[in-house]
Amino acid sequence: MRDHQPKIIHRKDYRPPDWLIPTVDLRFDLHEGETFVTATLQLQRNPAGSPREKHLRLDGVGLELLELSVNGMALEKDEYRLQPQCLWLRNAPDRFELRTRVRIHPERNKALEGLYRSGSMFCTQCEAEGFRHITYFLDRPDILSSYRTTVSADAARYPVLLSNGNDVARGEGGDGRHWVTWENPFPMPCYLFALVAGDLARIDDRFVTCSGRAVSLRIFTEHENIGRCDHAMDSLKRAMRWDEEVYGREYDLDIFMIVAVNDFNMGAMENKGLNIFNASCVLASPETATDAAFERIESIVAHEYFHNWSGNRVTCRDWFQLSLKEGFTVFRDQCFSADMGSAAVKRIADVSYLRTAQFAEDRGPLAHPVRPDSYMEISNFYTLTVYEKGAEVVRMLHAMLGAEDFRRGTDLYFERHDGQAVTCDDFVRALEDVSGRDLRQFRRWYSQSGTPVVHVELSHDAVGATCTLTLRQELPDSPGQPADEKQPQVIPVAVALLDARGAERGHAVLELTKRTQSWRFPGWPEPPVPSLLRGFSAPVRLEFDYTRAQLALLMAHDSDGFSRWEAGQRLALQALQRAIDDDEAGFLAGLDYWLDGAGATLAQALGDQPDDPAMLARLLSVPSAAALADAQEVIRPERIVAARERMLDAFAQRHAGLLESCLAGYAPSAPYRFTPEQTGRRALHNTCLDLLCRLGDERHAARALAQFRQADNMTDRLAALQTLVHSHWEQPAGAALAQFQDQWRHDPLVMDLWRSVQASSPRPGTLQRVRELLAEPGFDRLNPNRLRSLVGVFCNQNPRHFHAADGSGYGFLAEQVLQLDAENPQVAARLLGALASWERHEDPLRGQMQEQLERIAATPGLSRDVFDIVTRTLGRQEADG
Repeated sequence: MRDHQPKIIHRKDYRPPDWLIPTVDLRFDLHEGETFVTATLQLQRNPAGSPREKHLRLDGVGLELLELSVNGMALEKDEYRLQPQCLWLRNAPDRFELRTRVRIHPERNKALEGLYRSGSMFCTQCEAEGFRHITYFLDRPDILSSYRTTVSADAARYPVLLSNGNDVARGEGGDGRHWVTWENPFPMPCYLFALVAGDLARIDDRFVTCSGRAVSLRIFTEHENIGRCDHAMDSLKRAMRWDEEVYGREYDLDIFMIVAVNDFNMGAMENKGLNIFNASCVLASPETATDAAFERIESIVAHEYFHNWSGNRVTCRDWFQLSLKEGFTVFRDQCFSADMGSAAVKRIADVSYLRTAQFAEDRGPLAHPVRPDSYMEISNFYTLTVYEKGAEVVRMLHAMLGAEDFRRGTDLYFERHDGQAVTCDDFVRALEDVSGRDLRQFRRWYSQSGTPVVHVELSHDAVGATCTLTLRQELPDSPGQPADEKQPQVIPVAVALLDARGAERGHAVLELTKRTQSWRFPGWPEPPVPSLLRGFSAPVRLEFDYTRAQLALLMAHDSDGFSRWEAGQRLALQALQRAIDDDEAGFLAGLDYWLDGAGATLAQALGDQPDDPAMLARLLSVPSAAALADAQEVIRPERIVAARERMLDAFAQRHAGLLESCLAGYAPSAPYRFTPEQTGRRALHNTCLDLLCRLGDERHAARALAQFRQADNMTDRLAALQTLVHSHWEQPAGAALAQFQDQWRHDPLVMDLWRSVQASSPRPGTLQRVRELLAEPGFDRLNPNRLRSLVGVFCNQNPRHFHAADGSGYGFLAEQVLQLDAENPQVAARLLGALASWERHEDPLRGQMQEQLERIAATPGLSRDVFDIVTRTLGRQEADG
């Protein structure tokens, strides 16, 4: 344990910077073993800062200072002070030029923050506080500067030299070196700085904006991967057009570039004009990537491009406002993806992720508001609350204001704050000014943590032929925010009422603004069935005492795709909960209802050949183990896994004939195309295949093995492999794994899929197999993708073995966190999330998880990242609220 707790930073302590940096001139001299960075900064005192502050503090970590001058004059030792985290200039002038030259060593940088090496390539990651690892600077998002960057390197080793903006000059130097100068005319914070140097291939395309400007589009990657960039390029062009049509946002530079990097902590980064991407979020071909990967790439490319306005042209004043750019941009990329495919399926996928991951965060020790009030390590606040719940907050604003006023409000927001660093309040204020709505109460969504619970009661008056819906909101306790101190939030609840035949009327969006409110609906001589929270209109838990018959009606007839799926999930959850509680009679009764509904849905689909087979696959899905865990007050992983297995087996046995027919009716079609119709067909076909392989019939195992060997795409091949590995068919599973490894052993991204299938396997001995894979000579444990594919998948997607009764899974995770912490603290801290719900597990698991957390906390020399997460998880840190 540390002797002292690192400083906690509070939002209330924000003050404007005392100096501004209007222009930045950077020169990078890249060499093998060392890099020299020369920075020339034009500084001026900020009128909004403190006039009494005489000393200037610049952030800088791991820098060797070689030169320091002010207005061309070298500083004497008594005019500055060097510390491990910063450089102090004594009695700084009101306006001056500062020049520094430092030496750094990117080759030693295993944290992948600042300037580092990925293979033979130089690249950067500066968000949130990586720029201070490159040069001395005011490393905060409210310092906006125009950048001019010159990169110099050996021409043979690094023929491609990239940075932000447009390339304005280039030339040859001595000793076989060359240089390129890039200029970004739009002021940006230093976290958006980017640099790449390497021997890279590229594909080129062109986009003509709505005003007629031609923009050059370029994607760079290693030469062997250049054939897998076309989908990312097509996704980029679709995103550019969509942003023009839906938000009126036109791209502003002459060039837009993406670079695929093998070693990257996150998914991608929206650096101005030069987006740096994790290679897994760019590279795709039918043979090497699944439909899910194609969808992810399309979404992430769009997300980072949309940041050009919602994040770059208008950015965050401070890191507490992170959701200003991330929540808004996630909402934008969700809407884009919905327009590109099935809107209902996309909404179901987004809500499933929110519920199983963000809701768990909200009810655990790491809960915090969408706009946090404090943090120790900002890298740990790139959370699902900031991103996913933040997107739901923006979605509610869109629904409450309507599409037209929301668009007018965002237009005003971009126009009013272009080139500024602003706050979440500034965003909401623009929507208020356009719509005329008072959103003061709505702002509580930004400041109150935890997931609200909405309790619903329906009463019926047969004499008056009316029904009444009464809604009550309950705000739970969360760290630093007791329930009795929370104020009612604005909760839009979309509803419809269905009669006994499934006909709908009574559509409305009820805005719950008080603790309890009621709404009356006339014209109902018989009690209706309410369809509640349609489209998941607010990120809340909904409590209504549905009967099985009501859920079956909604599952069969609700016109809202999300609500229809939700009814099926609730029906299944009711039965699974009975199994978890050892109520055998209740489980069997509920199971019959769910199986009847699923069978009717499947039979109808076989007759109608639905336009959206992906939606049908969703309707047939059994709630995930994570969804079941979220529904429990006390989590019992072994019972959760057993209950799901029983339901899946029963489905396969009851509806084997229908599954056979569906499997034949939705057989894979060649050649592969990434279209909504084809992806849906593959999803449905592979769902049926997986269920049939539960029956113990060797015909189905042979069918899965044949699909594995004959598939023309990775989606069907991997689905068949996973079905075999996760079943009891040991011999064909072993043959398929060996063939896959032999074919793809030289492709790291494809081998990540191979490892993930094994890490998530329910078979005995999985943890030992994971250890063996970690120890393989070719496994790079410092590469985040490799680690996530194995350790991350085992800990987050294998509840049977991670939560083993002997606690071995928890001990394994602690080992990995402690080994990684010294090299890459960000990734180590994120792995710890698998233990965040420790207090909700039954004993002895609860005690075993706590024991490993205590073991980590007691380790000397922990990084700030891991120390922050482990102390908050154990409840030993100042509350965030």
